[in-house]
Amino acid sequence: MKLYRIGELARLSAVSPRTIDYYTKLGLIEETARSETNYRLYSDETLLRLKRIENMKREKYTLEEIKASLTLWTKICSDEIVTDKLTSLQLHLQQLQKEVQEISPLLERLKPSQLKRLNTLLTPHTVACIEALVLLMGKNPLS
Repeated sequence: MKLYRIGELARLSAVSPRTIDYYTKLGLIEETARSETNYRLYSDETLLRLKRIENMKREKYTLEEIKASLTLWTKICSDEIVTDKLTSLQLHLQQLQKEVQEISPLLERLKPSQLKRLNTLLTPHTVACIEALVLLMGKNPLS
């Protein structure tokens, strides 16, 4: 496992060392170990987590929301690759929600026959996506 000192981590993640310190104090990231000379060392997983945090910040999440999301994903699975994918899915879903809000006025102007056709085309795919996400989140859709 590759370990990075704070300067290396800052350079690779495009986040300042001061921000890394702040995120550590907030509990968003953790040091993996200490060197013999007492330098904080961070792992590849921390690098992934930092990139995920910065991505979520770009999507206008607050640090409290980011911490809650990361905590939730960590409870579901401790594997950083899986939690990274779950976070990516969450961001994608929010983007889709924004797009739905944007097209809602257009949908309201459709004729009933057009709406029926659109519903026939979209419903099976939408239901399949929802069921897959519910299963992915570890919830039983029948309970």
